[in-house]
Amino acid sequence: MPRRTGRSTRVLPDGTPLHNRLLAALPTLEYNRVARYFRMQSTVTGVTLHEGGRRIDHVYFPNGGVFSITSRMRDGALVEVATVGREGMLGVGVFLGDRTGSGRTFQQVADGPVVALAVAPFVRASAGAGTFRDVMARYAQAMLLQTMQCTACNARHDVRQRCCRWLLQTHDRVDADDFLLKHEFLAIMLGVRRATVTIVLRGLQETGVITSRYGHIRVLRRRQLEAASCECYKAIRGQFARLGL
Repeated sequence: MPRRTGRSTRVLPDGTPLHNRLLAALPTLEYNRVARYFRMQSTVTGVTLHEGGRRIDHVYFPNGGVFSITSRMRDGALVEVATVGREGMLGVGVFLGDRTGSGRTFQQVADGPVVALAVAPFVRASAGAGTFRDVMARYAQAMLLQTMQCTACNARHDVRQRCCRWLLQTHDRVDADDFLLKHEFLAIMLGVRRATVTIVLRGLQETGVITSRYGHIRVLRRRQLEAASCECYKAIRGQFARLGL
């Protein structure tokens, strides 16, 4: 998931440049056909967009920021199963025929609005042959591969390596070296206690890789952060690149 380069030649209904890579990949004719159904929606960190077990009314195409898809355990704990930014969409299960939320989806890092698209026009647009359907199919494959890689990562790599991977993926999805990220949210992403997150971030700060204060994280040395991460970061990027995403 490479960082954004250049400027978008398209604008969204609210006048902001289009940065979502799935929508940007559409030919003009197909884009215009589906864009008439777009609605721009502001999002608030922590507010639920999709809830597990409930019917999905809209799919969302982030134009920035980071969103977390989580699974709720019996004891009420949330465990992250996937993250999505401007490289993807929220509600890919609808494309596969499942209109029920598989887990709670909410924003972790704010960076602009999302494009909301009602399920009915989305299904119509993605049902027939064409670029839109092809792009959605490739993204569904990329999400499956990302989930598989993250499952292996959670089983094999320590929390410091996984934290570095997540910070790199967030850095790729925003246009700044600093971003707001609460320790409690990062704990959900990593499946650890908040105190563990504090210890890991403190260690990265002491080595000069990042600064972390009051939920505000700044990446200082990108190369060192990549070196401290596991191989899963590059593996996921490679899978998205191979699929043209």
